[in-house]
Amino acid sequence: MTDFRPSDEKQIAEIVAAAAAQKQSLEIVAGGSKRGYGRPVKADHLLDLSRIAGIVNYEAAELILTARPGTSLAAVKAELAAKGQMLAFEPPGWQSLFETNAEPTLGGVLACNIGGPRRARAGAPRDFFLGFSAVNGRGEIWKGGGKVVKNVTGFDVSKLLAGSFGTLSVLTEITLKVMPRPESQCTILLPALADEIAVATMAKALNTPFEVSGVAHLPAEAARRSSVAAVAQGRCAVTALRIEGPAPSVAFRAEALEELFGRGERLDNAASTQFWEEVGEARSLLPDGARVMWRLCPTPSRAAVAASAIKARLPAAETLFDWGGGLVWLSLDAAEAGADAGAAIVRGAMKSCGGHATLIVAPAATRERIAVFEPAPGPLAALKARVKAGFDPLGVFNPGRMQEGL
Repeated sequence: MTDFRPSDEKQIAEIVAAAAAQKQSLEIVAGGSKRGYGRPVKADHLLDLSRIAGIVNYEAAELILTARPGTSLAAVKAELAAKGQMLAFEPPGWQSLFETNAEPTLGGVLACNIGGPRRARAGAPRDFFLGFSAVNGRGEIWKGGGKVVKNVTGFDVSKLLAGSFGTLSVLTEITLKVMPRPESQCTILLPALADEIAVATMAKALNTPFEVSGVAHLPAEAARRSSVAAVAQGRCAVTALRIEGPAPSVAFRAEALEELFGRGERLDNAASTQFWEEVGEARSLLPDGARVMWRLCPTPSRAAVAASAIKARLPAAETLFDWGGGLVWLSLDAAEAGADAGAAIVRGAMKSCGGHATLIVAPAATRERIAVFEPAPGPLAALKARVKAGFDPLGVFNPGRMQEGL
């Protein structure tokens, strides 16, 4: 195996073209923090994008940032923070989740389409992905989208590449829309709600006119593990509602929400920031040890039902609800889950409640043996194969990352 470390787009194109000509495959890596996400890749060579890094252009007044894929997420956040701006989709690093010290990168976030707690209000990374330059599986340099918010460039292929896990093209440059950072924030903690009541409460909060930007529910076991004292010391379930904006507006909306849902302890700016970072990382709120973890995206109103159905079959299961119930982190005892990591039970529950399930943390041998991502029905699977063939006809990029044979 050869480790290729190109320094520019032209070198990437040459490496890919040579691999295609020799019918060899490449594993695409930038920081490497997400190598444990998805199926294990078995490639002939490694294409390391760590030198394809740096912010190319940042127009703060236009809320536009262009950077290379190997740019660290920390560097992007720091540059934006200096101008009072942020990535609206609040990307988590997930280093603790995958037990790695590797540095998350902007390219990895876009390739995996990873959004944090603000996604329920703001949207996913792909919703802020304006344009790019990339190299396809033939070694051809191509571009999509643009560098302005409003542009007409044909198919919106940015959204196709976001979440493709590097299986369609190698990103070489990324343009994103960024957003102003809120002046202040406050999180209201509602204690001791049952899962079903909490899910209904979160849905109601999101549908108020008070612009709630984060809604999460921590069952008692998860709440007790929080590093935020006000969350952990109550020793009961906690349902959190976040509001952001100018301080007077935040204060007014907090009062209005408490009139609707009852009084709760409030987290100030620092504690609120700490809490939502913790929710985005997930692992810190769920048990350690020999566990496997799933990421469930059910119909939000059915989130508690899905979790309850799984716990009835797997009593050691623990959960954390985010996105108003649109995301459920599920941690299972590895021995109790069995050889399939609980896939039959988890996907059976999801089928009856709507939505899909992704296996996030499990040994490589397990992720190779069972479907990590929700199996696609026949027509959709055929469409995915045609899309893959269109961008990467010889299967050069990340073979088997998302499913066997692709």
